[in-house]
Amino acid sequence: MKGLNQMKINQEELKKAAGEASIKYVEDGMKIGLGSGSTVYWLIQALGQYIKDGGKIEGIPSSEQTQRWAAEAGVPLTTFSKVEQLDVTIDGADEVDKNLQLIKGGGGALFREKIIAAAAKTLIIIVDETKKVKQLGRFPLPVEVLPFGWEVTANRISKLGGKPELRKKDGDIYRSDNGNYILDCSFSYIADPAILESQLKNIVGVVETGLFVNMADKVIVGKLDGLEVIEKNCEGGG
Repeated sequence: MKGLNQMKINQEELKKAAGEASIKYVEDGMKIGLGSGSTVYWLIQALGQYIKDGGKIEGIPSSEQTQRWAAEAGVPLTTFSKVEQLDVTIDGADEVDKNLQLIKGGGGALFREKIIAAAAKTLIIIVDETKKVKQLGRFPLPVEVLPFGWEVTANRISKLGGKPELRKKDGDIYRSDNGNYILDCSFSYIADPAILESQLKNIVGVVETGLFVNMADKVIVGKLDGLEVIEKNCEGGG
């Protein structure tokens, strides 16, 4: 038990390191997409300090949880009614492969996360080293679906080789911030993320998938031996 607790402490330290390191890419006047999840929590804390030190930025949160964290940290927020494009979006991920393809949505905010990712000039992903994989698929792929007819949608996803499981929380069906259901789909491995993304999006009832294909520009990885920065079309390092 002591060893397990120590692993959790170490992992949290790596998340904090990655979150804080992403601040170097933040500049005054930027409009920033704020992702969701435990690593983004540390980004929000760092942004709060940036504001206290006189920095000026505005963020658009991808989830109600992130919005609460930002309010507590004193990070000013805005909306897409006032901002057409974001300078940068900083978010976490559940899996990152060597080509910077991602699985996201473990926290249930994948739809809004993809909106702020697509709206940004640059997408920076912050993770601890446990999220790096050779091939996507070990983590069940979250797929957001409409509640109406979700059983039919799940059946069609299963024909693509996945095993959908309706996400539940505290014994009740989990609903995203958009009021939809999440199907966590086990594929074992995903040979071609782009093809699977297209196939899933063609299923009526699928709102969005947790596959973020060719979207990440930079990944900051918190590791026990320091930080690793991987950029698109680069092998890594930094």
